Amino acid sequence: MTMLAIPAHDPSLTPEARAKKIKVVIFDIDGVMTNGGLMLGDDGLEYKNFHSQDGLGLKILRNTGIQMAIITGRTSNVVVKRAENIKIKHIYQGVEDKLEAFEKLLQDFSVTPEECAFMGDDVVDLPPMRRCGLSVTVPHAMPLVKQYAHYITSREAGHGAVRELCELIMQAQGTFDEQMAVFLK
Repeated sequence: MTMLAIPAHDPSLTPEARAKKIKVVIFDIDGVMTNGGLMLGDDGLEYKNFHSQDGLGLKILRNTGIQMAIITGRTSNVVVKRAENIKIKHIYQGVEDKLEAFEKLLQDFSVTPEECAFMGDDVVDLPPMRRCGLSVTVPHAMPLVKQYAHYITSREAGHGAVRELCELIMQAQGTFDEQMAVFLK
């Protein structure tokens, strides 16, 4: 059996140090923005459960100028509706090669890989996670994904993990207090 090399984590590049450079955050959907469960109805429609705290976190993060995108292997109208609700315009669905979509987003946003964060939970997410500046996963992610993540959220997918990443970036970039001041009047 061939063993994959585990990335060396340079202690000078903490998740917070990496987060300071982020201009674009890219999310997988199932197992990141949702708990990973797929609900299929008798009507043939797919249903997904999103967390409202994640949605607000994304809206607040967007207010700081951070751009966002979605790259997902599945195709669902629910994803389009959620993206519209939280104003994410760059959506790639039905993607088999997530690195190819990631490279396209680098061009679309005119950013470097180091200026991107990618949040995923399964091995299909590893190619962009290994290329980006800040790779993030969730506690229930596949073990190999955790090995390559710069940051593992304490909150579960579909239960505030996305919000945790949003706040990590805002705190690292010094925008958190200003964004929270709106709610503390």
